[in-house]
Amino acid sequence: MTPFTYHRAVDVDEALRLGTAPGVAFLGGGTNLVDLLRENVAHHAQLVDVSGLPATIEETEGGGLMIGAAVRNTALAEHRAVRTRYPMLARAILAGASAQIRNMATVGGNLLQRTRCTYFYDTEGSRCNKRAPGSGCDAREGFNRIHAVLGASEACVATHPSDMCVALAALDAVVHVSGPGGVRQIAFADFHRLPGATPEQDTTLGHDELIVAVELPPPGLAVNSTYRKVRDRASYAFALVSVAAALEMDGDRIADVRIALGGVAHKPWRATKAENALRGMQAGEQAFLDAAAAEFADAQLLRDNAFKPALAGRALAAVLQALAQGETA
Repeated sequence: MTPFTYHRAVDVDEALRLGTAPGVAFLGGGTNLVDLLRENVAHHAQLVDVSGLPATIEETEGGGLMIGAAVRNTALAEHRAVRTRYPMLARAILAGASAQIRNMATVGGNLLQRTRCTYFYDTEGSRCNKRAPGSGCDAREGFNRIHAVLGASEACVATHPSDMCVALAALDAVVHVSGPGGVRQIAFADFHRLPGATPEQDTTLGHDELIVAVELPPPGLAVNSTYRKVRDRASYAFALVSVAAALEMDGDRIADVRIALGGVAHKPWRATKAENALRGMQAGEQAFLDAAAAEFADAQLLRDNAFKPALAGRALAAVLQALAQGETA
Protein backbone atom coordinates (compact mmCIF):
# COMPACT_ATOMS: atom_id res chain seq x y z
CA MET A 1 0.00 0.00 0.00
CA THR A 2 1.30 3.47 -0.92
CA PRO A 3 2.12 5.59 2.18
CA PHE A 4 -0.23 8.53 2.68
CA THR A 5 -0.93 11.35 5.09
CA TYR A 6 -4.28 11.86 6.80
CA HIS A 7 -6.21 14.97 7.74
CA ARG A 8 -9.70 15.27 9.21
CA ALA A 9 -11.52 18.30 7.76
CA VAL A 10 -13.52 20.44 10.19
CA ASP A 11 -15.74 22.00 7.51
CA VAL A 12 -16.35 22.06 3.75
CA ASP A 13 -14.03 25.02 3.18
CA GLU A 14 -11.10 23.22 4.80
CA ALA A 15 -11.86 20.03 2.89
CA LEU A 16 -11.85 21.92 -0.42
CA ARG A 17 -8.67 23.78 0.43
CA LEU A 18 -6.88 20.51 1.16
CA GLY A 19 -8.54 18.68 -1.71
CA THR A 20 -7.00 20.83 -4.43
CA ALA A 21 -3.53 19.34 -3.90
CA PRO A 22 -2.44 16.59 -6.33
CA GLY A 23 -2.87 13.01 -5.15
CA VAL A 24 -5.59 13.83 -2.59
CA ALA A 25 -8.76 11.79 -2.08
CA PHE A 26 -11.76 12.54 0.11
CA LEU A 27 -12.51 9.80 2.64
CA GLY A 28 -16.07 9.13 3.82
CA GLY A 29 -16.79 5.84 5.55
CA GLY A 30 -13.85 4.21 3.77
CA THR A 31 -15.75 0.99 3.01
CA ASN A 32 -14.56 1.03 -0.61
CA LEU A 33 -11.61 3.42 -0.72
CA VAL A 34 -9.67 1.62 2.03
CA ASP A 35 -10.07 -1.65 0.12
CA LEU A 36 -8.74 0.00 -3.03
CA LEU A 37 -5.73 1.37 -1.16
CA ARG A 38 -5.01 -1.94 0.55
CA GLU A 39 -5.19 -3.83 -2.77
CA ASN A 40 -2.93 -1.27 -4.52
CA VAL A 41 -5.69 -0.41 -6.97
CA ALA A 42 -5.77 3.22 -5.79
CA HIS A 43 -2.75 5.33 -4.86
CA HIS A 44 -3.20 8.59 -2.96
CA ALA A 45 -0.62 10.76 -1.23
CA GLN A 46 -3.17 12.25 1.19
CA LEU A 47 -6.62 11.41 2.51
CA VAL A 48 -8.96 14.16 3.67
CA ASP A 49 -11.54 12.70 6.04
CA VAL A 50 -14.94 14.34 5.44
CA SER A 51 -17.00 11.87 7.46
CA GLY A 52 -17.34 14.39 10.29
CA LEU A 53 -19.01 17.06 8.17
CA PRO A 54 -22.70 17.83 8.88
CA ALA A 55 -24.87 14.73 8.50
CA THR A 56 -28.39 16.06 8.35
CA ILE A 57 -31.61 15.07 6.60
CA GLU A 58 -33.86 18.09 6.16
CA GLU A 59 -37.16 18.88 4.47
CA THR A 60 -36.93 21.17 1.45
CA GLU A 61 -39.40 23.97 0.73
CA GLY A 62 -40.82 22.00 -2.18
CA GLY A 63 -41.57 18.92 -0.09
CA GLY A 64 -38.49 16.85 -0.87
CA LEU A 65 -35.49 15.94 1.26
CA MET A 66 -31.94 17.32 1.39
CA ILE A 67 -29.57 14.58 2.53
CA GLY A 68 -26.09 15.52 3.72
CA ALA A 69 -23.27 13.62 2.03
CA ALA A 70 -21.92 12.47 5.42
CA VAL A 71 -25.21 10.80 6.43
CA ARG A 72 -24.58 7.13 7.16
CA ASN A 73 -26.45 4.63 5.04
CA THR A 74 -28.15 3.08 8.07
CA ALA A 75 -29.43 6.45 9.26
CA LEU A 76 -30.85 7.18 5.81
CA ALA A 77 -32.60 3.82 5.49
CA GLU A 78 -34.12 4.18 8.95
CA HIS A 79 -35.31 7.77 8.55
CA ARG A 80 -39.08 7.90 8.82
CA ALA A 81 -39.57 10.19 5.81
CA VAL A 82 -37.46 7.90 3.64
CA ARG A 83 -39.25 4.74 4.74
CA THR A 84 -42.73 6.18 4.21
CA ARG A 85 -42.24 8.49 1.20
CA TYR A 86 -39.38 6.83 -0.69
CA PRO A 87 -39.59 3.14 0.23
CA MET A 88 -37.54 2.03 -2.78
CA LEU A 89 -34.56 3.95 -1.38
CA ALA A 90 -34.80 2.43 2.09
CA ARG A 91 -35.08 -1.07 0.62
CA ALA A 92 -32.19 -0.53 -1.78
CA ILE A 93 -29.90 0.53 1.05
CA LEU A 94 -30.90 -2.44 3.20
CA ALA A 95 -30.18 -4.77 0.26
CA GLY A 96 -26.77 -3.24 -0.28
CA ALA A 97 -24.43 -4.67 2.33
CA SER A 98 -24.02 -5.99 5.84
CA ALA A 99 -25.25 -3.94 8.79
CA GLN A 100 -21.66 -3.18 9.81
CA ILE A 101 -20.85 -1.70 6.41
CA ARG A 102 -24.10 0.29 6.28
CA ASN A 103 -23.24 1.75 9.69
CA MET A 104 -19.94 3.08 8.31
CA ALA A 105 -20.73 3.94 4.69
CA THR A 106 -21.78 7.49 3.79
CA VAL A 107 -24.18 8.75 1.15
CA GLY A 108 -21.46 10.66 -0.69
CA GLY A 109 -19.11 7.69 -0.61
CA ASN A 110 -21.80 5.37 -1.93
CA LEU A 111 -22.11 7.50 -5.07
CA LEU A 112 -18.37 7.13 -5.69
CA GLN A 113 -18.01 3.36 -5.38
CA ARG A 114 -15.70 1.77 -7.94
CA THR A 115 -16.59 -1.38 -9.86
CA ARG A 116 -16.23 -4.83 -8.27
CA CYS A 117 -14.91 -6.36 -11.51
CA THR A 118 -12.38 -9.09 -10.72
CA TYR A 119 -9.97 -7.81 -13.34
CA PHE A 120 -10.09 -4.30 -11.88
CA TYR A 121 -8.83 -5.66 -8.57
CA ASP A 122 -6.21 -7.99 -10.05
CA THR A 123 -3.26 -5.63 -10.23
CA GLU A 124 -0.68 -8.34 -10.92
CA GLY A 125 -2.07 -10.42 -13.77
CA SER A 126 -4.97 -8.69 -15.51
CA ARG A 127 -5.43 -5.91 -18.03
CA CYS A 128 -7.99 -3.29 -17.05
CA ASN A 129 -8.56 0.02 -18.81
CA LYS A 130 -10.36 1.41 -15.77
CA ARG A 131 -7.37 0.78 -13.52
CA ALA A 132 -4.63 1.27 -16.12
CA PRO A 133 -5.96 3.25 -19.13
CA GLY A 134 -4.88 1.82 -22.47
CA SER A 135 -3.90 -1.59 -21.11
CA GLY A 136 -6.95 -3.50 -22.43
CA CYS A 137 -9.98 -5.25 -20.95
CA ASP A 138 -9.56 -8.91 -20.00
CA ALA A 139 -13.19 -9.14 -18.92
CA ARG A 140 -14.42 -9.10 -22.51
CA GLU A 141 -13.00 -12.55 -23.21
CA GLY A 142 -12.68 -13.70 -19.61
CA PHE A 143 -15.15 -14.51 -16.85
CA ASN A 144 -17.88 -11.94 -17.53
CA ARG A 145 -21.01 -13.32 -15.88
CA ILE A 146 -21.56 -10.18 -13.76
CA HIS A 147 -20.69 -7.69 -16.49
CA ALA A 148 -22.63 -5.08 -18.45
CA VAL A 149 -25.09 -5.73 -21.27
CA LEU A 150 -26.15 -2.09 -21.78
CA GLY A 151 -24.03 0.99 -22.51
CA ALA A 152 -20.70 -0.86 -22.48
CA SER A 153 -17.79 -0.16 -24.82
CA GLU A 154 -14.78 -1.95 -26.25
CA ALA A 155 -12.76 -0.39 -23.45
CA CYS A 156 -14.86 -1.56 -20.50
CA VAL A 157 -17.79 -3.86 -19.65
CA ALA A 158 -17.77 -3.34 -15.87
CA THR A 159 -20.96 -2.67 -13.91
CA HIS A 160 -21.70 -0.12 -11.21
CA PRO A 161 -22.01 -1.87 -7.82
CA SER A 162 -24.30 0.42 -5.81
CA ASP A 163 -27.86 -0.48 -4.86
CA MET A 164 -28.66 2.91 -3.37
CA CYS A 165 -27.70 4.67 -6.61
CA VAL A 166 -30.21 2.62 -8.61
CA ALA A 167 -33.00 3.96 -6.41
CA LEU A 168 -31.63 7.51 -6.63
CA ALA A 169 -31.64 7.24 -10.43
CA ALA A 170 -35.30 6.22 -10.43
CA LEU A 171 -36.12 9.07 -8.04
CA ASP A 172 -34.52 11.77 -10.25
CA ALA A 173 -32.27 12.83 -7.40
CA VAL A 174 -29.93 15.82 -7.70
CA VAL A 175 -26.31 15.81 -6.51
CA HIS A 176 -25.08 19.04 -4.88
CA VAL A 177 -21.33 19.56 -5.15
CA SER A 178 -18.92 22.25 -4.07
CA GLY A 179 -15.52 23.12 -5.49
CA PRO A 180 -13.07 25.95 -6.14
CA GLY A 181 -15.46 27.31 -8.77
CA GLY A 182 -18.37 27.42 -6.36
CA VAL A 183 -21.42 25.21 -5.93
CA ARG A 184 -23.35 23.41 -8.65
CA GLN A 185 -26.08 20.83 -9.03
CA ILE A 186 -25.84 17.69 -11.17
CA ALA A 187 -28.90 15.72 -12.22
CA PHE A 188 -28.40 12.15 -11.06
CA ALA A 189 -28.79 10.84 -14.61
CA ASP A 190 -25.74 12.94 -15.57
CA PHE A 191 -23.59 12.19 -12.54
CA HIS A 192 -22.25 8.75 -13.51
CA ARG A 193 -20.67 8.19 -16.93
CA LEU A 194 -20.81 5.39 -19.46
CA PRO A 195 -17.31 4.06 -20.19
CA GLY A 196 -16.74 5.11 -23.79
CA ALA A 197 -13.02 5.36 -24.42
CA THR A 198 -12.27 6.70 -20.90
CA PRO A 199 -13.66 4.15 -18.41
CA GLU A 200 -11.30 5.40 -15.70
CA GLN A 201 -13.63 8.39 -15.35
CA ASP A 202 -16.60 7.10 -13.35
CA THR A 203 -18.43 10.39 -12.84
CA THR A 204 -18.70 13.97 -14.06
CA LEU A 205 -17.42 15.20 -10.67
CA GLY A 206 -14.27 17.33 -10.86
CA HIS A 207 -11.19 15.93 -9.11
CA ASP A 208 -11.26 18.89 -6.71
CA GLU A 209 -15.04 18.89 -6.12
CA LEU A 210 -16.77 17.52 -3.05
CA ILE A 211 -20.28 16.04 -2.84
CA VAL A 212 -22.06 17.97 -0.10
CA ALA A 213 -25.66 16.71 -0.41
CA VAL A 214 -28.16 14.68 -2.40
CA GLU A 215 -31.60 16.19 -2.95
CA LEU A 216 -34.75 14.12 -3.42
CA PRO A 217 -37.67 15.78 -5.21
CA PRO A 218 -41.17 15.63 -3.71
CA PRO A 219 -42.18 11.95 -3.58
CA GLY A 220 -45.17 11.84 -5.92
CA LEU A 221 -45.47 8.31 -7.27
CA ALA A 222 -42.39 7.26 -5.26
CA VAL A 223 -44.74 6.55 -2.35
CA ASN A 224 -45.77 3.40 -4.27
CA SER A 225 -42.30 2.07 -4.98
CA THR A 226 -39.97 -0.76 -4.15
CA TYR A 227 -36.57 -2.29 -4.90
CA ARG A 228 -35.76 -5.87 -5.77
CA LYS A 229 -32.28 -7.37 -6.02
CA VAL A 230 -31.45 -10.67 -7.70
CA ARG A 231 -28.16 -12.13 -6.52
CA ASP A 232 -26.33 -15.43 -6.16
CA ARG A 233 -26.80 -15.62 -2.40
CA ALA A 234 -29.16 -13.98 0.04
CA SER A 235 -26.65 -11.92 2.00
CA TYR A 236 -23.90 -9.48 1.10
CA ALA A 237 -23.64 -10.13 -2.64
CA PHE A 238 -23.65 -7.68 -5.52
CA ALA A 239 -26.62 -7.69 -7.88
CA LEU A 240 -26.76 -9.81 -10.99
CA VAL A 241 -29.67 -7.53 -11.82
CA SER A 242 -31.79 -5.22 -9.69
CA VAL A 243 -34.92 -3.14 -10.19
CA ALA A 244 -36.03 0.12 -8.58
CA ALA A 245 -39.54 1.05 -9.67
CA ALA A 246 -42.39 3.41 -8.78
CA LEU A 247 -45.87 3.13 -10.24
CA GLU A 248 -48.96 5.33 -10.40
CA MET A 249 -52.17 3.70 -11.59
CA ASP A 250 -55.32 5.21 -13.11
CA GLY A 251 -57.81 2.40 -12.76
CA ASP A 252 -56.23 -0.57 -14.52
CA ARG A 253 -53.96 1.61 -16.66
CA ILE A 254 -50.50 2.99 -15.93
CA ALA A 255 -50.60 6.75 -15.41
CA ASP A 256 -46.87 7.11 -14.71
CA VAL A 257 -43.87 4.94 -13.95
CA ARG A 258 -40.22 5.27 -12.97
CA ILE A 259 -37.73 2.44 -13.51
CA ALA A 260 -33.99 2.09 -12.94
CA LEU A 261 -31.91 -1.06 -13.27
CA GLY A 262 -28.75 -2.21 -11.55
CA GLY A 263 -26.18 -4.83 -12.48
CA VAL A 264 -26.62 -4.24 -16.22
CA ALA A 265 -24.46 -1.20 -17.02
CA HIS A 266 -21.45 0.92 -16.08
CA LYS A 267 -23.87 3.31 -14.32
CA PRO A 268 -27.29 2.98 -12.69
CA TRP A 269 -29.46 2.50 -15.78
CA ARG A 270 -32.60 4.62 -16.12
CA ALA A 271 -34.98 2.49 -18.19
CA THR A 272 -36.63 5.27 -20.22
CA LYS A 273 -37.59 2.98 -23.12
CA ALA A 274 -39.50 0.72 -20.76
CA GLU A 275 -41.13 3.71 -19.07
CA ASN A 276 -42.28 5.16 -22.38
CA ALA A 277 -43.65 1.79 -23.48
CA LEU A 278 -45.73 1.45 -20.31
CA ARG A 279 -47.38 4.86 -19.87
CA GLY A 280 -51.06 4.61 -20.72
CA MET A 281 -50.94 0.83 -21.08
CA GLN A 282 -53.13 -1.62 -19.22
CA ALA A 283 -51.12 -3.19 -16.41
CA GLY A 284 -50.31 -6.85 -16.90
CA GLU A 285 -47.45 -9.29 -17.07
CA GLN A 286 -47.19 -9.29 -20.85
CA ALA A 287 -47.08 -5.49 -21.00
CA PHE A 288 -44.31 -5.50 -18.39
CA LEU A 289 -42.30 -8.15 -20.24
CA ASP A 290 -42.72 -6.30 -23.54
CA ALA A 291 -41.46 -3.09 -21.93
CA ALA A 292 -38.41 -4.91 -20.61
CA ALA A 293 -37.76 -6.36 -24.07
CA ALA A 294 -37.85 -2.84 -25.51
CA GLU A 295 -35.27 -1.71 -22.95
CA PHE A 296 -32.90 -4.56 -23.78
CA ALA A 297 -33.38 -4.48 -27.55
CA ASP A 298 -29.85 -3.12 -28.02
CA ALA A 299 -28.18 -5.29 -25.37
CA GLN A 300 -24.63 -6.38 -26.17
CA LEU A 301 -24.17 -9.84 -24.71
CA LEU A 302 -20.95 -11.55 -23.71
CA ARG A 303 -20.27 -15.25 -23.38
CA ASP A 304 -21.34 -15.60 -19.73
CA ASN A 305 -23.96 -12.87 -19.21
CA ALA A 306 -26.51 -13.59 -21.96
CA PHE A 307 -29.04 -14.53 -19.26
CA LYS A 308 -29.29 -10.98 -17.94
CA PRO A 309 -31.98 -9.48 -20.22
CA ALA A 310 -34.42 -12.32 -19.50
CA LEU A 311 -33.63 -12.29 -15.78
CA ALA A 312 -34.06 -8.52 -15.59
CA GLY A 313 -37.30 -8.74 -17.56
CA ARG A 314 -38.78 -11.27 -15.17
CA ALA A 315 -37.64 -9.24 -12.16
CA LEU A 316 -39.12 -6.06 -13.61
CA ALA A 317 -42.42 -7.75 -14.41
CA ALA A 318 -42.67 -9.17 -10.89
CA VAL A 319 -41.93 -5.80 -9.29
CA LEU A 320 -44.42 -3.89 -11.44
CA GLN A 321 -47.10 -6.53 -10.96
CA ALA A 322 -46.68 -6.23 -7.19
CA LEU A 323 -46.86 -2.43 -7.31
CA ALA A 324 -49.95 -2.53 -9.53
CA GLN A 325 -51.64 -4.73 -6.95
CA GLY A 326 -50.51 -2.61 -4.00
CA GLU A 327 -48.02 -5.22 -2.76
CA THR A 328 -44.65 -3.60 -2.12
CA ALA A 329 -43.12 -5.91 0.48
